[in-house]
Amino acid sequence: MLIYGAGGHSKVIIETLLTINPNMKIQVYDDDVEKKQCLDFPVIHDWESISENSQIVFGLGNNNLRASLASTLKSKYKFCEAIIHPSSVVSQNSNIGKGTVIFARVVVNADSQVGEHCILNTGSIIEHDCIIDDFVHISPGAILAGGVQIGRASHIGMGAQILPLVKVGVNCIIGAGAVILRDVPDGSTVVGNPGKILSK
Repeated sequence: MLIYGAGGHSKVIIETLLTINPNMKIQVYDDDVEKKQCLDFPVIHDWESISENSQIVFGLGNNNLRASLASTLKSKYKFCEAIIHPSSVVSQNSNIGKGTVIFARVVVNADSQVGEHCILNTGSIIEHDCIIDDFVHISPGAILAGGVQIGRASHIGMGAQILPLVKVGVNCIIGAGAVILRDVPDGSTVVGNPGKILSK
């Protein structure tokens, strides 16, 4: 497994992978040559040393950067299947896309769809019938009620709550602790309880 990125997000991916399989072979790559170590793993900076058979997962929190890199690398490298921490509860009737990482104590309930290269962070809850597009980040403790839809590359902040059947558009930012009562247009930043559009 090759993890692209050597920051804090990568550390949590490493620990998740080793929880799944303590003997997993892991490489960590980063463009920043100043980064030398990620937990117990040396950071490599040379793509030529990476086998084309490697499976890649992005250890990057920036949604649009993950999207750009996925577009660049998809013709040459394989993206891993979803990585799911053993303490998470993921319905067998849900669908999880490639490259998505589901961290500890996440719940994904029945008939929810999660796209590719998403991050479902620690303790987040995705209720039944939610649709989460590619490159979305659901932060720790966020709650999506039943039937919520989240557009591509949107970021849902820590502890945010989104009420049933609400649609959040593409490239939106939902602030930490926000409570979203109604649909959010593309490109919006929403904060507060009840949620108010701060900017577009």
